[in-house]
Amino acid sequence: MSSKIKMYLRKLRKSLPKLTRIPINYWQKNKIHKFICVVIITVLLVFIAMWSIGQWYIYTQRNIPLTYGVTFIPDYAQSLGVNPQKTMNALIRIGVRQFRLTSYWSDIQPSPGQYNFSQLNWEFAQANKVHAKIILTVGLRQPRWPECHPPNWINTAKPMSNWEPQLLSFMSKVINRYKNNPALEGWQLENEYFLKGFGDCTNYSRSRLITEYNLLRKLDPNHPIIIGRSNNAIGFPINQPQPSIFGISVYKRVWDATVTHRYLEYPYPSWFYSFLAGIQEIFDHKNMIIAEMQAEPWPPNGQTIPQVSLKEQNKSMNATRLKNRFRFSKATGMKDVIMWGAEYWYYRKVILHHPGMWNVAKQEFKANDYHDGQYLLTHLNS
Repeated sequence: MSSKIKMYLRKLRKSLPKLTRIPINYWQKNKIHKFICVVIITVLLVFIAMWSIGQWYIYTQRNIPLTYGVTFIPDYAQSLGVNPQKTMNALIRIGVRQFRLTSYWSDIQPSPGQYNFSQLNWEFAQANKVHAKIILTVGLRQPRWPECHPPNWINTAKPMSNWEPQLLSFMSKVINRYKNNPALEGWQLENEYFLKGFGDCTNYSRSRLITEYNLLRKLDPNHPIIIGRSNNAIGFPINQPQPSIFGISVYKRVWDATVTHRYLEYPYPSWFYSFLAGIQEIFDHKNMIIAEMQAEPWPPNGQTIPQVSLKEQNKSMNATRLKNRFRFSKATGMKDVIMWGAEYWYYRKVILHHPGMWNVAKQEFKANDYHDGQYLLTHLNS
């Protein structure tokens, strides 16, 4: 041991008694100081407990293979100016083998008694060609603005009794049509059903959600059902219905239109989501997946992506950020991660001629060790 190190150790030993007296003296001054100390210690203990639960959850999931999937919505691809079928085929070519698809009521039943399943049939057919798996969203509220997708002949602002029977009838058509399809891996019922601060929706009745759940479980008792949490708040859903799996949305960088009018980077570390998944599993024995991992820009002031410049898009999402999103999602320990914005990657490649994000996605999906999409079917805690 060098003389300098010995000297530093001697100084440290002399300083330790003085350092330990600092918090003691602070505590002894008055009641306010005592209160501050209690608050600090409590916060530290809470953070340690949350971190520990998160690490426990990551450990319990360590031997389960990771699946990356994407949400694919043909309407959104069209809004970006790219061909939906070419987009899905391109995603398949870069290795995507899990798709979260939608069944918009407005698209499939544009008028009473008339159904058009051609697009969704095509999507299932493409998935079956490569043994890909599908999570199919059913219900009124489904991913993408305006969130709720009733057809023009339905007015959901009227009393629920006026339109719920038609909705349940439509859902039955969808469920019965695809429940025996080999590509079907599971169902997602509605989408962030109770999130009132986002979307053009007018009905948040828990009784309707329970009715839809019971209908889905009755018509198809074999596939798991996912229900998405409304937000990232600490806690876990305890009310009915209780699905097979819960989904959570993870958005890292968004435009704050309420207070700062700037881009906001959520400070939550990956272990925060590990904690949410862990506390969920501890208390109600339900596992959790990332149902939406932000992988596209969030334009300012309510604008759509084509309305803003590439420079502006890069402020909230680019190739480097996308790579970090894959890393972040993996660090949570959750083993089924559905990326949000795959249509945008293709748009950026073929319309904007910037293939950087597409190449990042290609690298990640090619490296993903798919296991024939059996995660949801084999890793259920109840």
